[in-house]
Amino acid sequence: MPRKETVRKAKRELREGKSPSTAAGEFVREEIEHVREGKHGARSTGQAIAIGLSKARRAGVPLEPPGRGTSARTRQAAKRDYATGQGRRKPHATSGKRARAVSSALKREPRSTASRRALSRHARRTARRRTTRGAKGRRAS
Repeated sequence: MPRKETVRKAKRELREGKSPSTAAGEFVREEIEHVREGKHGARSTGQAIAIGLSKARRAGVPLEPPGRGTSARTRQAAKRDYATGQGRRKPHATSGKRARAVSSALKREPRSTASRRALSRHARRTARRRTTRGAKGRRAS
């Protein structure tokens, strides 16, 4: 569950007219902190970011589910989280058994995925993917 401070900051950003992704950044930041503090780990930097985005959607940040390009399962989960956050669906408590299983699985994952180096590498890779064909695929004109 996100800290009250995080939810408060995100709501303030939305009131100021900032984009939902900016507001969701607060939740991602909190998740990265959790991994760094050793509360749990993450398989990859992307997983830590995904957990933060999921918490943001559930907390009411109007962050639309991703479009094509992600797995159907991820889109479905994001859609569910979004509906929960918007009050269109009641939040369902995860069974204790599953919650413990997820917690213990995350605790076995590495903490290095939230290091400055890992985050930098992730940012560069996603930025490269965002350009039309990436730096290597450009034709000389």
